Amino acid sequence: MVGDGFRVSNYIPGVKNYAGNELSPFIMFDYNSPFNFPPSDYRRGVGEHPHRGFETVSIAFEGEIEHRDSAGGGGVIHAGDIQWMTAAGGLMHDEFQTEEFSRNGGTQHFIQLWVNLPAENKMDKPAYQAITAEQIPHVELDKKGSYVRVIAGNYDGTKGAASTYTPINMFDFRLKAETKVTFKSPAGYNSILLVTQGTVHINEKQEVAHRELIVFSNDGEEITIEALEDSMIFFVAGEPINEPIVRYGPFVMNTKSEIMQAMEDLQTGKFGNIEATASQNI
Repeated sequence: MVGDGFRVSNYIPGVKNYAGNELSPFIMFDYNSPFNFPPSDYRRGVGEHPHRGFETVSIAFEGEIEHRDSAGGGGVIHAGDIQWMTAAGGLMHDEFQTEEFSRNGGTQHFIQLWVNLPAENKMDKPAYQAITAEQIPHVELDKKGSYVRVIAGNYDGTKGAASTYTPINMFDFRLKAETKVTFKSPAGYNSILLVTQGTVHINEKQEVAHRELIVFSNDGEEITIEALEDSMIFFVAGEPINEPIVRYGPFVMNTKSEIMQAMEDLQTGKFGNIEATASQNI
């Protein structure tokens, strides 16, 4: 459990305890597979905590989460929405199930990905992209109802909804049974695939089931996905940031001294305060 509201499997850093550059620019990957929460009289989630030096990307398949941060960002993400938070120079934030979801209960199904920032952008002003399902382009893949949502990057000429600091392709495939799709991952990119529903064949040789994650070689190979049943597949690929990484909990920087500075800035209140920011915005 992350807090008391996110029951996740952690793939990055995972049991291999990646230092960070092995799958750069991706430095954390959590998957909250479908989990049913009973009705509750309180909101489950993660309380106020800091981040610096990277971005958090939350993809909602089912459920509702409310986000607030000390930079003034916030809102509710519903099924199909994306929350892309650039912590950069530092902020405080929290994430809780909405009052309505908590009251009624229901299924929660999410991905959260941490994306590293280049050294030159780590201390930029924090930012927030609230991307609704309606804003995400769809590309039809067949006449049976298969399609791909282009969250970031470019799929066959269709540009994604999110703005990124470094080149990233992020696709959400929804494939009907027996649909086959082929696309390319750029040479040199680190490419990752997670099955979020169903079972698929990858490159006509490997069967991959729900909750299984695949890391591809980064030589620009063609990738083929064939759905053995109605399936959902999350694919992300990014150009590596070839810079040193030093990480400590919610801080991901380039040097130990920058980590120490982050800790000092947190202790002296430079990350701000969510409640104070919310009051200022009333």
